[in-house]
Amino acid sequence: MSEDRQISSEEMYCSKCGAIIKKIAEICPKCGCRVATTPIQNANSEQDKPNFGFAFLGFCIPLIGLILYLVWRDKTPLKAKSCGKGALIGFIVSVVCFGIFTCVEVLEQL
Repeated sequence: MSEDRQISSEEMYCSKCGAIIKKIAEICPKCGCRVATTPIQNANSEQDKPNFGFAFLGFCIPLIGLILYLVWRDKTPLKAKSCGKGALIGFIVSVVCFGIFTCVEVLEQL
């Protein structure tokens, strides 16, 4: 992933999606949003890294993952993205499992 590498002095993080972009860019090539003219101060800090623990928490309890994503998306976009992905995957797995169990119950009653 490009987000795991160190950024150079000519690069910064997109304030919306967390992608690494050139400092001279006005629009992020990944998400298409207009970016701030100054780099995010805490984006390269230890606090903003993709986090498996929060992704797993979001997977187990998608509502908490969604809430954490919404709270952290501006200040720590990489950590927020982990929570959002975990929540989305957890929700999809829950819906698929519910569908499978419902079909099995219906077939057993026949």
